Amino acid sequence: MSLLELHDVSVTYRGTAGDVPAVRGVSLGLEAGEALGVAGESGSGKSTLAMSLLRLLPRDARVSGRILLEGEDVLGMSWGRLRAVRWASASVVFQGAQHALNPVRRIGDQIAEPLLVHGAATRDGARRRTAELLEQVGLPAWRARGYPHELSGGQRQRVMIAMALACSPRLIVADEPTTALDVMIQAQVLTLIRSLVAEHGIGLMMISHDLSVLAATCDRLAIMYAGRVVESGPARQVFRDAAHPYGRALAEAFPVVGDTASRRAPRGLGGDPPDPAHLPAGCSFHPRCPVALASCASEPVELRSLTAQVPGPPHVAACVHVGEEAR
Repeated sequence: MSLLELHDVSVTYRGTAGDVPAVRGVSLGLEAGEALGVAGESGSGKSTLAMSLLRLLPRDARVSGRILLEGEDVLGMSWGRLRAVRWASASVVFQGAQHALNPVRRIGDQIAEPLLVHGAATRDGARRRTAELLEQVGLPAWRARGYPHELSGGQRQRVMIAMALACSPRLIVADEPTTALDVMIQAQVLTLIRSLVAEHGIGLMMISHDLSVLAATCDRLAIMYAGRVVESGPARQVFRDAAHPYGRALAEAFPVVGDTASRRAPRGLGGDPPDPAHLPAGCSFHPRCPVALASCASEPVELRSLTAQVPGPPHVAACVHVGEEAR
């Protein structure tokens, strides 16, 4: 049994002009000790998908499909059961620690809160556990007496990771955990996340727009566009040899160190992602796709396996050009 299984998950927001689809039919799996990266431009649905895992979306969101956490459907849980699962079985490292932390409460009290709410420790035990967690994420125990504004951005992000680890959950969802951090601090936080996954056998779902970060941190990578997964497979393989034109465009947006041509003429992707309320027919990417066929404007494309597979997770992409030689 997988740690996390998503089966045909869709999320729709109720708008004034009708329903707006943000996530459309996503199916993914995650094993314990494995890191799954989810990438895409802003508006692709990746953060909405992440927040749906623990039903953290606003009231105007409607979620369908099945979200199985260790075999139990999150969407069918009572509120009491859901409160018991949050932090204890699965936790979230939210984007922007400065806004996620309470500015008027001490760091130690915020880390200890999940332990006390779930009855996982006494007050003395929570204090000791807080000191252990701070040291585990590379901060001195005395930082527990401080307030969020007294910490740097990287230190606040480490505090968020410590909070997520407090009750020893099996799953951690990290939503853009390195946004707004400088390159050196970003590298430190990513190294920390990788080591925690390896040492504790935690399942990690990491959300980011940065393919290079996900390729360096995760085992598998799923790329989303207009609410759907358009490509997934081994992280380094997808980053190095993406099969979907959108995946290639994201990977090529990163300049190659030492490559003068890529520095002088950086490649990118023209146009903007489609409005979820007015998605184009057929393949949603076809208006921006440099290799689109006439059929792409009318016929949706399901995920297809690449003909040349390597050992490991399957590499699939939703493009008419995938596997052409086999048809």
